[in-house]
Amino acid sequence: MWDPGRQEDPIGIPETRSVDSVSSSGACATFIASDSTTKPENDDGGYYEMFTQKFVFRPELFDVTKPYITPAVCKECQQSNEKEDLMNGVEKEISISVIEKKRKRCAVFNQGELDAMEYHRKIRKLILDGSLQLIQEGLKSGFLNPLFEKQDKCSKPIISPLDTCNLSELCEMAKHLPSLNEMEHQTLQLMEEGTSVTEQDLFLRVIENNSSFTKVITLMGQKYLLPPKSSFLLSDISCMQPLLNYRKTFDVIVIDPPWQNKSVKRSNRYSYLSPLQIKQIPIPKLAAPNCLVVTWVTNRQKHLRFIKEELYPSWSVETVAEWHWVKITSSGEFVFPLDSPHKKPYEGLILGRVQEKTALPLRNADGNVIPIPDHKLIVSVPCTLHSHKPPLAEVLKDYIKPDGEYLELFARNLQPGWTSWGNEVLKFQHMDYFIALESGS
Repeated sequence: MWDPGRQEDPIGIPETRSVDSVSSSGACATFIASDSTTKPENDDGGYYEMFTQKFVFRPELFDVTKPYITPAVCKECQQSNEKEDLMNGVEKEISISVIEKKRKRCAVFNQGELDAMEYHRKIRKLILDGSLQLIQEGLKSGFLNPLFEKQDKCSKPIISPLDTCNLSELCEMAKHLPSLNEMEHQTLQLMEEGTSVTEQDLFLRVIENNSSFTKVITLMGQKYLLPPKSSFLLSDISCMQPLLNYRKTFDVIVIDPPWQNKSVKRSNRYSYLSPLQIKQIPIPKLAAPNCLVVTWVTNRQKHLRFIKEELYPSWSVETVAEWHWVKITSSGEFVFPLDSPHKKPYEGLILGRVQEKTALPLRNADGNVIPIPDHKLIVSVPCTLHSHKPPLAEVLKDYIKPDGEYLELFARNLQPGWTSWGNEVLKFQHMDYFIALESGS
């Protein structure tokens, strides 16, 4: 089933929607936030009227029209004279020469590279055939659009919010705050609109928005949108106790670990965890019986084996399926060449269930055990924000019980109906990532 529409539901989330192996590029996820502006009380002693304001995730964050997502300015936007063209030609020849030399030095592959090539060989046909079938359906429905030269214009640069409120640094600061007594209340429910949250309140409690509207909170002068029925804890892995004291166990736990790799080390973009640190995440204390555990993983075979052979067994989780997220442009091309030796246009998800001796099998209305299919494809136009994953609520709904408790670990955004944890859990909820719709839109 192809879902060609943009997200317009009032409890939308800022990412792509996925349905039956297919995902649309939900660039217009809608949040409805209550505005604190009210009408004056009338002469009859009437009530205050609350207005609402709709916000959508900025559409340009899904403006992926070409393969190779880069911030470079496209050639059509550059004006060059013959001298520049000549110099560019010389530089190109030098570049080709350097590349050829590097290729000669890299003729021998290490074991990790050989394992990666063998894995790609096994799933290549699945990725290619499955994606092309869905892409054709998307083109036919009009959801995807062929890229013609006259439409191939330079897109405007995406300006990220000024990081004046560095969330990960605040997490470090929180370690020096006095801790709450374990008997004290560990949650903070947001009751008013436009709430300002102190650092101490934020780091020592799980913050809840139990209303049916998105709320706006202010932290260190920065505004963030909190979806309806959502909750979060902003902390690093050393300060998870408030989540454990939350007195909830979860039916679904989605994990996006900061895997260690060479590019992360070079870029210093975010901190990473060792396999031992990842194993220490207290999943057994957070998981309900039959909990579905979903872990995002890179294409590095070392990480795939670690999840299946070490991580999940240490949590008493049995691997049940491996899924693939395939990233395409808005015209239906892979964001990277399928056979690229460096970056692939797909990532993996490993699904497992917590094993309990006394747990009953998860059943649907007909009384049958709900099977999770192996090698399911999620095909979507990715968000251009680094490491922003598509939400999985829609694609998982057939395999989990409704109205359950759902948790995302290492999250960078919030979802309606979910609890989220991470040291940058509000990062992509910053008001600057959204635009307000005009009244009546």
